[in-house]
Amino acid sequence: MSVDMMIKLFEKLRYRHDMFTVFADFLEMSAISISNAVDLQHMKEREARYMDIVKKYDKKEIEIFPQILGELINSLDKHPSDVLGDIFMKLELSSSWHGQFFTPMSLANMFAELTISGYEKQIKKNGYFTLNEPACGGGATIIGMVNALEKRKLNYQACMRVVAQDIDAKAVHMCYLQLSLLGVDAVILQGDTLSYKFSDVWMTPNHILKWARSRKQVPDPKPQFEQLSLVL
Repeated sequence: MSVDMMIKLFEKLRYRHDMFTVFADFLEMSAISISNAVDLQHMKEREARYMDIVKKYDKKEIEIFPQILGELINSLDKHPSDVLGDIFMKLELSSSWHGQFFTPMSLANMFAELTISGYEKQIKKNGYFTLNEPACGGGATIIGMVNALEKRKLNYQACMRVVAQDIDAKAVHMCYLQLSLLGVDAVILQGDTLSYKFSDVWMTPNHILKWARSRKQVPDPKPQFEQLSLVL
């Protein structure tokens, strides 16, 4: 299984590095790699951040990270799931991450099944629906909706538009990475949902490419983060 292989690859880095740091670095470097392929607005600062992170590891260690990403791609391709949340729990990292836990996919899938009827009506009326997740974590509830839509033979990449928020940067990277690989049209904001103050924004390739096709350019998210929820 891809998840078991990912855990074995992570374990190879445990001897010289703290596992919590390794996991967080994998998330951020992978997220930056995807973002910099499509998001020109943030490329320079994120590339500099990537180079700061990668300095921690030697050549053989660096080669492990793309292997882990490849296994993640394979796992998500077989069946959409919160793979990274599952690995987080199996690596027993919750004690290092403020005691954080991630919603089991069984619950996420159940929540989606309970709410999808309303979204189906919106799809029939408008051709799409919008979904907001104010504390996204790894994106399990959104992935649950992906599964519910696929079950009904509905193209989630076309009919679902997502705005997700989380106060923790690592959760934002986790959610962004998985939603990007699944092809979800999403904007993930880092910050406090209650006060609606955000410090960073991550736009998935599907979201950016839709803007490129329809508006010929991607909107600048920096002036007012609040406007991001309105453009979806």
